[in-house]
Amino acid sequence: MSGSSAASRAVVVGSGIGGLTAAVALHQRGWEVTVLERAPSLRPVGAGIGLAPNSQRALDVIGLGDEIRSLAAWQGAGGMRTPAGRWLSRTDATAAAERFGGPLVLVHRATLIERIAARLPDGAVRTGCPGELADPGTAGGGLARVTTPDGDIEAGLVVGADGIHSGVRRRLFPDHPGPRYSGFTTWRVVVPAPGTPFAPHETWGPGSLWGTQPLADGRVYAYAAAVAPAGARAADEQAELLRRFGHWHDPVPSVIAAAAPDTVLRNDVHHMTDPLPAHHRGRTALLGDAAHAMAPCLGQGGNQAIEDAVVLAHHAPPGGDLGPGLAAYSAVRLPRTTAVVRKSAQVARLMALRSAPAVALRDTLMAAASRLGPGLVLRTFDGIADWRPPQRTYAAGAHGVHDGRPAQR
Repeated sequence: MSGSSAASRAVVVGSGIGGLTAAVALHQRGWEVTVLERAPSLRPVGAGIGLAPNSQRALDVIGLGDEIRSLAAWQGAGGMRTPAGRWLSRTDATAAAERFGGPLVLVHRATLIERIAARLPDGAVRTGCPGELADPGTAGGGLARVTTPDGDIEAGLVVGADGIHSGVRRRLFPDHPGPRYSGFTTWRVVVPAPGTPFAPHETWGPGSLWGTQPLADGRVYAYAAAVAPAGARAADEQAELLRRFGHWHDPVPSVIAAAAPDTVLRNDVHHMTDPLPAHHRGRTALLGDAAHAMAPCLGQGGNQAIEDAVVLAHHAPPGGDLGPGLAAYSAVRLPRTTAVVRKSAQVARLMALRSAPAVALRDTLMAAASRLGPGLVLRTFDGIADWRPPQRTYAAGAHGVHDGRPAQR
């Protein structure tokens, strides 16, 4: 490959939601994009993802927002409960949409991955092809270089989207401690909807929580978390869920019963409470969990990765000196994601409370906040869900998610 064409090539290491979104955004910006994925195929985790208005606006930038909303379940009335079933708070979907410019929607990760990848040129994604950063390059000079089993690739831009245990991050910042175990583990399942109707809910118990949310295709996405030693596993994770949550209110027991044991996903949660010094070095940028792994307690991990992707593309025109653009990317994203990581960690500490007095106080405060009105509860997401991208968005106004400008058609 000639130096001139290599300078216009962007290599994305990792094909998760953030990596693929970055690939699409960079492709639309004019980069020749290659995505390297270690796994033999694009087989996303069998779980749902909640997309808040902030990430929907980012998807609007690349022309995907309306398509994803049409395939998603829009969050309706629900709230937070105790394991016995008492409601601690009720969500007001209308108030949330009015406050943040749109609703929260829930979509299966496989659907989201499939629709994002479909926006890339044929052959842009190389599965079964791990990539290792050999040289991050220099922003105004030498190209970056990525090593693959098929040979080295020189590039004008490398994007490290390779997850929590990112090899690209370790290459850029070898002295950084990286993510640490948060103290709790999670389970996720997707099952047929139970026979009786239910309201979407998140239920908090001592050192544990359970969430049940409907998908648009009639299935249910459920997730759970509990304080546990790092690396602990059960021979039968469905049986472990029944042991921990089987006595909780309906529909929790029936959802667990509907899960095949081999479909229960369990993952320890790691978060990066020590921020990186920057989200780039040379011609290489980090995004998503590789840059700012966070606890899932605000549901913002994937949302922030999608934000990263469109902001990176905005600041990284193909060719030329990337120094000012990547510096701007770090300057914008580092403080924002650090704040979201820390707020997620604060919520995780509340969830992890286990003593009876502490749990009772937590529940009392939650119930009191709800009685004072939805605005007090929604304030948790101020500065997060109301984020707007630096680019003009193109969502259809009928869907209620927009950037405050007239929709362009």
